[in-house]
Amino acid sequence: MSKPTSSSSSADSADISLNAAVQSPPTTFGRMLLSMGPGMIIAAAVVGSGELIATTRTGAEAGFALLWLIIIGCVSKVFVQVELGRHAVVTGQTTMAALNSLPGPRARVHWMLWYWVVMFVVSLAQLGGIAHGVGQALAIAWPLDGSYQRLLKAQDDWARQSAAPAPDAQSPENDEPTGISPDKPRIASPSRPDYRSQGFALTDDILWAAIICLGTIPILVLGRYGTIQWVCTILVAAFTAATVWCVIALQFQPDWAISPGDLIHGLRFRLPSGIDRWTALGTALATFGIIGMGTNELITYPYWCLEKGYAKHAGRPRDSLDWIQRARGWMRVMQWDAFLSMIVYTFATAAFYLLGAAVLFRAGLKPEGSRLIVTLGEMYAPVFGAWTQVLFLGGAVAVLYSTFFSATAGHARVASDALRLFLGREARPDQPPPTSWVIAFSIGFPLFSLATCLLYREPVSLIIASGFMQAVMLPMLAGAAIFFRYRACPPPLRPGTRWDILLWISAAALLVAGVASAFFAIRPWILPR
Repeated sequence: MSKPTSSSSSADSADISLNAAVQSPPTTFGRMLLSMGPGMIIAAAVVGSGELIATTRTGAEAGFALLWLIIIGCVSKVFVQVELGRHAVVTGQTTMAALNSLPGPRARVHWMLWYWVVMFVVSLAQLGGIAHGVGQALAIAWPLDGSYQRLLKAQDDWARQSAAPAPDAQSPENDEPTGISPDKPRIASPSRPDYRSQGFALTDDILWAAIICLGTIPILVLGRYGTIQWVCTILVAAFTAATVWCVIALQFQPDWAISPGDLIHGLRFRLPSGIDRWTALGTALATFGIIGMGTNELITYPYWCLEKGYAKHAGRPRDSLDWIQRARGWMRVMQWDAFLSMIVYTFATAAFYLLGAAVLFRAGLKPEGSRLIVTLGEMYAPVFGAWTQVLFLGGAVAVLYSTFFSATAGHARVASDALRLFLGREARPDQPPPTSWVIAFSIGFPLFSLATCLLYREPVSLIIASGFMQAVMLPMLAGAAIFFRYRACPPPLRPGTRWDILLWISAAALLVAGVASAFFAIRPWILPR
């Protein structure tokens, strides 16, 4: 009798481990809740920079006019999300491996992975913007040396001096006063103080961002799924509840209340009016790429499903009735997880947008640059008054940091898997990337975010740029989901006609958003002002 080879032995051991992980799916809703988690981790990642920064920025620019686009951006992606998750449960393949298996041009790997690399680098830079936002909030709440608050005060002084009438007439060719009294010292500087001004090159918001990035490294290296899941879920629930309450409480403030007419105006499928309508639409399309289930979250979701064990619990794909029933059961859990998390982030996104439109748009404020967090805090002032700083800063730190933490953890897993494909290393679908790679990326990505934060001090621009890149990739993921639905899903597990119709509608919406985002990204070059 011939001896078994090492490859057959490893395959046998893999079968044994997979069989040991097989579990029957929960049949009651209560037990399903205990088996959920991936969607809430993703919700923690999106209820942060996408909602708190990009969505409110859109509301500040467009008012209520683009509420319809924000809602579509949240709801439309869930069908593609579930289809990508279904493929992971059925095959055990990660997202990167699944995309690499698609037909089409290749240069060592599938062309879609090459675009993902470019988008991924911009997304890492976005995390630098998020870390900077956390740093601004912490520098206001707990200043290290007060330099960031001195910068804000210098900007306020400059604004007051610029708005004050000059003693003499102004020259029409020069914006600066020409008749300042010679016996009074000049108070305002020629240009608005910023990070490039003398004395503000290294303010304590940047120091706090450095502490955040460096302090996250040991948490990522030592952290586990359960800790990430529960911490993120608690943070999402707390800040979402506070934001929704703030929108409700605005109704008791006559100057800020949202009327039924405002909501009807926002749901009319029309573009905003005014000379800045295209700027507002461009911001909204970039926001479309990162709100709700953004491109990075769509890619990351199957990884969390696999780590949660949905594929292992279903067992190795077979044609037996037992496997089909288990797979259907775990897909049902995954679908509930996806749709419940969609409800969470849709309500959160709508609340942030309405706050931005009701307060920031009416007040003529736009969150950007060094005043990002200060301006965002104004949304909560009509309701919380003197308590705004405590409540908002605490919520901003919690939500933005949960975004930074969850997104970095997911990026480390996805990047490790992608690196294996680029290196041409074969692996079983259920075999995770080497732990050392995940640890290396968990160290390197926060350092890259810190470098971005130090070199480029415009957090909103980083987030919007990432939104454009992600929006362009949305149609690619929608096409992949449709391919997996018709070419890779076993017939007994295929969804019905109604689901197919919704999937195609979702894909069409993502195609329109992706093409429009690509146009707005290159519009400054093809249609110069």
